[in-house]
Amino acid sequence: MHNKVVVITGASSGIGLALAKEFSSRGFKVVLAARSADKLKDVEENLRSTGTEVISVRTDVSKEEDCENLVKETVARFGRIDILINNAGLSMRALFRDVELSVLKQLMDVNFWGTVYCTKYALPYLLETKGSVIGISSIAGFIGLPARTGYSASKFAMHGFLETLRVENLKNGLHVLIAAPGFTASNIRKTALTNDGSQQGETPRKEDKMMSPEEVARRVANAIKKRKPTLVLTFVEGKLTVWLKKWMPRTLEKLTYQHMAKEPDSPLND
Repeated sequence: MHNKVVVITGASSGIGLALAKEFSSRGFKVVLAARSADKLKDVEENLRSTGTEVISVRTDVSKEEDCENLVKETVARFGRIDILINNAGLSMRALFRDVELSVLKQLMDVNFWGTVYCTKYALPYLLETKGSVIGISSIAGFIGLPARTGYSASKFAMHGFLETLRVENLKNGLHVLIAAPGFTASNIRKTALTNDGSQQGETPRKEDKMMSPEEVARRVANAIKKRKPTLVLTFVEGKLTVWLKKWMPRTLEKLTYQHMAKEPDSPLND
């Protein structure tokens, strides 16, 4: 593992930060990418203090040139890429009838196009190493979540892109993993966009009842090691949901509506 290189977007907090620490503990060379240069530097210094070879590259994944630069900086420093984890993401919480279209575009730019841009420029190096491309997705990529049209749409798009990439490279040794953590205790809900694009702030969910980012990171790392195609975490909100989607879709729609309507100040109750 000591010669292998992992690139992680959205690495300054939440699941991305936990992934950085997990791969650092496994002996990887780590490349951190996120929009906040200050937060990245703090993470970089923390990992370096443990003996990890690490660099941070300020990256807005919605900008193609930033993603291209991320790959260039990685290859210039380490000469290879073994794993690309497309983790950077935005969420939202607003009914489609109320949301400004610019919000949906922002979700697609980060969640979908960010994955496409980073993967496009990293792909030649990943093919050389027969490496792994990972999309950190969501149960919202399997079912349409009410009040999250842009989020679900971006994750469905991510799934289609990554599944096609996997099929195209069946004979090239490329590993593609779609990982759906379910609800995880992270800041993605605090930064979720409302109907006008502002951040919602305080999370409407009980974070202490959710899976920790560290547990998600450990499970994702193990799935990469085993080169699994799909990882769906949690039973009720994950595996059972995917099963119901296939066999009882109408029942799932009703259950999903009821579940999401129970959130404090849910737009579904307006």
